[in-house]
Amino acid sequence: MASRTTGGDAVTELVEEVFTLNGLFLRAGDTMTAPHGLTSARWQVLGVLNHGPATVAQIARLRGLRRQSVQQTVDRLRDDELVTTRPNPKDRRAPLVHMTEKGARALRALAAPQAAWADELAAAVPPDDLATALAALRALRARLESD
Repeated sequence: MASRTTGGDAVTELVEEVFTLNGLFLRAGDTMTAPHGLTSARWQVLGVLNHGPATVAQIARLRGLRRQSVQQTVDRLRDDELVTTRPNPKDRRAPLVHMTEKGARALRALAAPQAAWADELAAAVPPDDLATALAALRALRARLESD
């Protein structure tokens, strides 16, 4: 077995915890979104589009997902009229995905349940600890994105 530094051990444990937490977040998201006809995957895409139109590749990059899986999600969202695609003046091969009013309504419907869920979850951890965890995760992400 290869040896790691103490920091390497800590990062490895953090990664394992993040993998588990991601699965739990997705499950909680699926429970929260189901009454609104969505899934966590659809919610993630709509969340990006809430800031404006984006290409499938941009959405994938922002969410750390594979382009192919985002394309499948966008296709389903388009079938349900939650998004539409339009020509991209900067790249003819990469249309821009726009959220429709129906998609915006679905996203707005999730605001209250998500706020209540986040507040309840946050009550389990001191705010300073959450801020420290967020700073650490952002630093690790920045390092990975620079590689």
